[in-house]
Parts: sequence; C-alpha cells; structure tokens
Amino acid sequence: MKKEQPYTHPITLSNQRIKEEGIVVLDDARGLPTGKEPFVSPDYVICIGHRGRIDLMYDDYADFSEKHSVGVIFPNHALTTVSKTDDYLATLIVVDVSMLNDPMLQIIRQMRYRYESHPCVLLDRHEYRMIMNAVDIMRETSHIEIADRRVFLARQLEFLLRLLSYYRGKKLNETHTDKRISSRFHNDLAKHFRQHRDVGFYAQQACLSAKHFSTVIKEETGHTAAHWIHTQVVAEAKMLLHIRRDLTVQAIADMLGFDEQATFSRYFRRETGMSPTEFRERG
Repeated sequence: MKKEQPYTHPITLSNQRIKEEGIVVLDDARGLPTGKEPFVSPDYVICIGHRGRIDLMYDDYADFSEKHSVGVIFPNHALTTVSKTDDYLATLIVVDVSMLNDPMLQIIRQMRYRYESHPCVLLDRHEYRMIMNAVDIMRETSHIEIADRRVFLARQLEFLLRLLSYYRGKKLNETHTDKRISSRFHNDLAKHFRQHRDVGFYAQQACLSAKHFSTVIKEETGHTAAHWIHTQVVAEAKMLLHIRRDLTVQAIADMLGFDEQATFSRYFRRETGMSPTEFRERG
C-alpha cells in the first residue's frame, strides 16, 4: 500500500514563486499553514472556500471560511484556527505586497477599511461560479512571459475584486447586517465621490454633524473621512490615467467632477507628489 505523502500548505511551497510572479493562484488549501504561532501573512490573500468549514480567530475577532465564501485578508493580520472539518478545501489568490502599488490594483486600497474589519462574504451558487470563472482565467497564464503575466493578472484581479465588491455591497444593502456608519459612508462614497469631495455632504447623508461624523469614521476605520475621500478619488484617477490612455487629462478631470484640469492637477499633486502627466509617463 502506497504511503500517503504528508501535506504541505501551498503557501509554504510557493513563497519564492509569489515574489517572482506577483500574483499566484494556489489550489488545495486545506487550512492555515501549520505552526504553534498564529499565521501572519506578509501578502494580500483572497480565500475562496469550496467545501467544509474552518472557524478562525482574525486578530481578536471570530471569522470563518466555508463553501462558497470569499475572504479578503490584508497583510499582517493574525489568523488562528479554532476548528476545522476534515473536508475543508479552498483556493487562494496570493498577491505579493509589492503589487499593491500597481495602478491597476488601486481598488485594493479602496476596499481596505470595508474588508479589513469584515473580511468574509458568503456567495450564492451563481455568484460563486462567476468568481471561479474569473479565477479559471487567471490560472491559464503559464504560456505568458512573467512581465506580461503580471499585467494580465493585475487586470483580471481588478475585475474579480470589482465583481466581489458588487456582490458584497448588494448583500449588505439587502440584509442590512452591517449597521456601522462607515459601511454606509463607503456605499455613499462609491456613488457620489465624482460629485462630492466634502465631508459635510457624507455627514448629511448619515444625518450627523460633520464633526461627529468624522469622529465616528475615525473610530471605526482608523482614518478620517477626508482620508477615505481622497483615497477613493486618487485611486480612480490613477486607474484611469494608467489604463485609459485614449483619454486626455482634461477628460479624466471632467469624469472625476473637477471644473478645470488645473484644479485636478493641483489636487492630484497634493495627494501623490506628482502631476497626472508625470504619473502617466512614469507608468
């Protein structure tokens, strides 16, 4: 009888590959990498559950992964296994931390405060299948040179994350399970950031004074409302400058609700240290 080989976690086997390729799809994840200490990933990880269930401590909070769930784990959070079924199986998309500055992946920054405190969302069968279709496309990259592969995978990952955010936002709107002011703020910001960049507008949507609203957002997310507004605007600007090279800077300024290109340029320089044109030429 053939002796079964001991299981080694795919992250443990793929550390060098993750650094070289930037984004890697890893199958056959049957839990966390083993060890006495909590698992702390230096990378950004998306965990897609296929079967079974694992219950975790995510920093000091209880969380889980199960069939058709998707967890989005930002770097440097501590994960500890509480319990796990023997049949648990997941696919991981691991993104080297160096990729988080890629203009195509600015959506990750936009997602941070929304997912960092509530990393897991449970999908229905159709939503799970759509996410896995995107993952299947990401797997088929072995024939692409590594430099081109990074670009291709970044674009596919950006699509997958937008799809996941759509599903997650729809569920929050349907179930009203998340009552935090910051969750409402995130939804309002995604809808209105092109027209409104003032904290007062979002405070009004929450029926709070601007001062109290800012205090609540800082308590719930660790950053001010103004920080998240600037992050959203700049992330969208970077993505448009990088992938919509058919658009002039003036056209992008118009799309983002700036009256003049000069106003947009000053705003972008203040937030990034360079002009939109400099950013575009560097990329």
